[in-house]
Amino acid sequence: MYVLGIEASTPVAATAVATEGKILAERMVNNKRTHSVNLLPMVRDVLADAGIDKNKLDGIAVTTGPGSFTGLRIGMSTAKTLAMVLNLPVAGVPTLESLAYPLSGQAGLICPVLNARKNELYVALYRSNGKKLVTLLPAFAAGVKALASILETYDEHITFLGDGLEAYQSELTELLKDQARFAPECAVFPRGAAVAELGLQLIKSGAGTDPMTLLPHYIRESEAEIKWRERCLPNG
Repeated sequence: MYVLGIEASTPVAATAVATEGKILAERMVNNKRTHSVNLLPMVRDVLADAGIDKNKLDGIAVTTGPGSFTGLRIGMSTAKTLAMVLNLPVAGVPTLESLAYPLSGQAGLICPVLNARKNELYVALYRSNGKKLVTLLPAFAAGVKALASILETYDEHITFLGDGLEAYQSELTELLKDQARFAPECAVFPRGAAVAELGLQLIKSGAGTDPMTLLPHYIRESEAEIKWRERCLPNG
């Protein structure tokens, strides 16, 4: 079984091809170019790197958010279009889970954080049971002080990762002191390999879905939706 993984819900664009017990190829760019420019060439190239023709794929996995509204639309439309053309199931992988997954074998708590703008972070909290992640807090949006107040109640070391650290690492350190730990730079950003591996598990278990039914998980309304509601709804 071969699964293509696609990540475009953050500033990173990433693709990978996974099969049982092996990641065959992976590509990642963090070059601030729009995902609409990067993604399709990366899909083509990672398939070539893996030595897999697109017709040999058994499914496609894609991150479903939360994250960038534009990035989510690009990633999901790419995955869904490919899945429809190739008549394949698609697996939606939560972005924060895909971030935490490479650290799932370590002890302690794992807290991926994404910059949600508006002085907030997209956050989830996981614990590893040695092999898989257990969700303690599903994805939500919070300011850094509110997040620290929640996390300090656990009284355990917490490993943070994600693009939210660029703006908030120093504040998290100040608020949580020695409780806060931080993943190395190479583990901070999303991995296409994690998306592909998690998607492989879902599709293999029968949890793949029709691409037409897959929806993003935004958590918050986009700016366009807020402005439309304020302009068009009398009590908006």
